[in-house]
Amino acid sequence: MNLQELGAFLRSRRDRVSPDEVQIPTGTRRRVAGLRRDEVAELAHVSVDYYIEIERGTAQPSAGVLDALTAALRMSEDERAHAFTLAGRRPPRHDSTTELLPAMRDLLGRFGDVPAYVTTDLQLVLAQNSAATALHGPIPESSDLTASYVYRWFTNPAVRAQFDDAYHDAEARALVADLRVGVARRGPLDLEAAELIGVLAERSPWFARLWSQQDVGIRRAESKRLNHPGRGSIKYDCYALLSDDARQRVVWYVPTIESSLASSFDAAGGKG
Repeated sequence: MNLQELGAFLRSRRDRVSPDEVQIPTGTRRRVAGLRRDEVAELAHVSVDYYIEIERGTAQPSAGVLDALTAALRMSEDERAHAFTLAGRRPPRHDSTTELLPAMRDLLGRFGDVPAYVTTDLQLVLAQNSAATALHGPIPESSDLTASYVYRWFTNPAVRAQFDDAYHDAEARALVADLRVGVARRGPLDLEAAELIGVLAERSPWFARLWSQQDVGIRRAESKRLNHPGRGSIKYDCYALLSDDARQRVVWYVPTIESSLASSFDAAGGKG
C-alpha cells in the first residue's frame, strides 16, 4: 500500500480526462484542461472533502470507492489494477471466469498433438484440444460446479482411474492446495467458491481432511503418470501458465523422455 503514490496517480489521470469525455459542460473561465476535484467527486458519488483526502494520501479508499473513481477517470484495466495495488485493495471482478480469454484460446490452438486445455481457478475446463480429449475424455456438458475437475476427482472413481494408483495421493493434495489459493484470492463473499467447498466437504471425507490441513500451492510444473486409453501408462511433465489475474490457466502435458523412448521402441516392434 502506498497512499501518497495513489494520490499522485489519481491526480495524473484526472488531468488527462477532458470534461467532454464525461459530458461535463465547460465554461469560458475554465482554468484546467482536465477534471477538477469536485467534478471527479461528483462522478464517483463521494464528497469533495473525502476525495481531496484521497489525493493527499491521507485516506485509504474502500474497494467500492476506488471502483467508482477508476470508472470516473476512464482508467484502462492496467491502470485500474495499479490503483487498487497502490491502495492495498482487491479489485472487484468485472469479467466472467467462464468466458475463454482470447490469449488462452490462441495458446490452445498452438499445441498440436500435445494434450492441452484451459481451466478456471475452480477447475472448470473451458476448452481443450483433441489430444486432451483423447486423454481425459470430452468436457462435461454441465456448466455447474459438479463439472469441476476437482469435484469429479473426489467423487468419481472413473476420473481417478485415469491416473496411476501411485499418483492418487499427490494429485489429491496438489488439487486441494491449488484450490485453496484460488478460493482465498476470490475472497470470502464468492458464492461459487463457497458452494464448491461446502459440497465437496460434505460428499468427500478425503477432501474434507485435506482441506482442513490448510496446505497451499499453485500448480505450475509437476510430473504425473496417466493411463492413456490408446497408449497405456505414460509419464508426463505437466506445465501450467496462468493469466494475469490467475483466474484462468492453460495446462499442457509433455511425455517425459523415458516415455517417449518407450513409445518409439514399441512402435518399432521392439516390445516383447
